[in-house]
Amino acid sequence: MENIKEHWEGVYKTKTPDQVSWTQVKPIKSLHLILNSNVSKDAKIIDIGGGDSNLVDHLLEEGYTDITVLDISKTAIERAKKRLGDKANQVTWIDSNITDFKPTEKYAIWHDRAVFHFLNKEEVKQYVDLVSKVVDKGIAIATFSKQGPLKCSGLDIIQYNSEDLNTLFEQSFTLKENFYEDHTTPFSTKQNFVYCHFLKK
Repeated sequence: MENIKEHWEGVYKTKTPDQVSWTQVKPIKSLHLILNSNVSKDAKIIDIGGGDSNLVDHLLEEGYTDITVLDISKTAIERAKKRLGDKANQVTWIDSNITDFKPTEKYAIWHDRAVFHFLNKEEVKQYVDLVSKVVDKGIAIATFSKQGPLKCSGLDIIQYNSEDLNTLFEQSFTLKENFYEDHTTPFSTKQNFVYCHFLKK
């Protein structure tokens, strides 16, 4: 496998948002979980693997003022910045692989609809340890479910259900809400996701 960063740079350099499966015009379910977290509008929120997702646009519209977007692809981040225009200056952008991320601050809400299902077992352990240390309030996480795809962008993924995710996070977090969603891709196929909302114990 080529370098993982090169892989994602290639995806974002060659495909538009309507050519990738994960695009959502409005990420309703993610917004639901974040709004239901009942954190203040100045709480620190981080979107893991945010890429050029529209979530940041809607969080700004909702009045959140301390948003960070992390993505492995610099190209994706530049696309998001260009789309947001002057509003991009209100966001902290981090160009990093999640496995290399060394946060210097804590986050109230950690959102991930993009990264977790790509991680191997060792990386999952590292990820769980990280969120346990740096998340104060809660996690909003979505992954491909057991009824979802086995691959994404040519890469193997690991499927999860809510029980699997709860087992991984339950040492530091309590599962507050979970549900499944059929995401309709821009090319009208369906991908089943599991969403989980965890609260810090």
